[in-house]
Amino acid sequence: MDSAALFAGPALRRLRKREGLTQAAMAARLSISPSYLNLIERNQRPLSGRVVIKIVDEFDFDPRALREDETIGGLDGLARRMSDERFADLGIDRDELAEFLGAAPQAAAAFARLYDSAMPQDRKDDPIAAARREIERWRNHFSDLDTAAEALADDLRLSRGDTYAALAERLRDRHQLAIRILPREVMPDSLRRLDLHARQLQINEMLDPASRTFQLAYQIATLEYREGVSTLAAGASFTDDTARTLYERHIYGYVAAALIMPYGRFLRACEATGYDFAVLMRRFGVGFEQLAHRLTTLQRVGQRGLPFFMARIDRAGQFSKRFAGASGASILEAEDSCPLWDVHLAFERPGTLCVQPVMLDGAEAAPAHWLTMSRTVDGRGAAGAARFAIVLGVEARLASDLALARQVSLRSEDAQPVGAGCARCHIAQCAQRSLPPNGAQLRFSPLTRGSIPFEFGG
Repeated sequence: MDSAALFAGPALRRLRKREGLTQAAMAARLSISPSYLNLIERNQRPLSGRVVIKIVDEFDFDPRALREDETIGGLDGLARRMSDERFADLGIDRDELAEFLGAAPQAAAAFARLYDSAMPQDRKDDPIAAARREIERWRNHFSDLDTAAEALADDLRLSRGDTYAALAERLRDRHQLAIRILPREVMPDSLRRLDLHARQLQINEMLDPASRTFQLAYQIATLEYREGVSTLAAGASFTDDTARTLYERHIYGYVAAALIMPYGRFLRACEATGYDFAVLMRRFGVGFEQLAHRLTTLQRVGQRGLPFFMARIDRAGQFSKRFAGASGASILEAEDSCPLWDVHLAFERPGTLCVQPVMLDGAEAAPAHWLTMSRTVDGRGAAGAARFAIVLGVEARLASDLALARQVSLRSEDAQPVGAGCARCHIAQCAQRSLPPNGAQLRFSPLTRGSIPFEFGG
């Protein structure tokens, strides 16, 4: 998929005014016509690569400032904030948000800042939420680290042999660390332990092969990419050390996945197989959760994959992981998951992939029609340790080429209506409903008892 065009009219207009130039003078500096500059400033034309280079050369300008909307997570970040139930009655759709962001990005950033600062104190102080906000600001794609990991994978020739053996050799030759698999009773509460005195990386025997390989890759990430990860964490301006540590742990895991599934080769395999999960898991020697993580990261400029979201959910419907990536999914913002979503059915069918098209209620500002795929995984990489369901989702309009979509209707009328938890869902006549929607006026009849738990109005 091609990268999106760069519309940066307001940023260019502010640069021109800062320099005290008329449109004619600015156009002359950039070697373009005044009429073309006028169109660019009104966001009616994108910036070409040649013009961007000219801006940088002429004005000593940081090109990252042209994507000022990225500081709030772009359109998807704005849409996630606007999906708050406090704005539900306004009916703001995605096109309206895009117009707001394009015409007044600074005003959009001000809204995002006010929204974030107005969060309930417990949410602002939640280190898990703080780490996730920073991950989503980057859309879970860290380009420099991804490229560096891909280069190392090429150096290690991971595509030509046993990945586990190659990573073990790297640890031995570069870091003088031997790999030792220890019995469960020796490491009852640890998956991996670095024993610098014995120069050993110790691995719990209960881990499956994919998890063992991941632990080796993770250890390499912590030893060789510490500077890059620390730089990212410092730029996040966390006020809480726990949030910073959680963020760093996520990025080390990101690097580990990028080593095992190098970007270019992985994306080519995805496209060649129609994102066939079973084939990809076998080809790269990874588990379903590792694969799901990687699928949310495919956003390299000029070499983009499908924009998946992923989440991990327990039997009680609680989210323990959620990454929207570039999907724009608002379904992950709920505190509870919908019981009509087949992610819950996955627990009744361990190891079986449950494929379900869904239509999300109240998603005016974000995509509503999704193809979702859910499967159970065993926690800690060891059978019986714990069980979760992993769900992947991609917009239905983009899913037609997926191998898993060939036997599924992608028509919107055939999708299962779902909500973002009962308290935020306004789907009427739902027999599975446990709570009425927040703020809804309940209706009661002295003569009739309906077949649904709650009847309500607007």
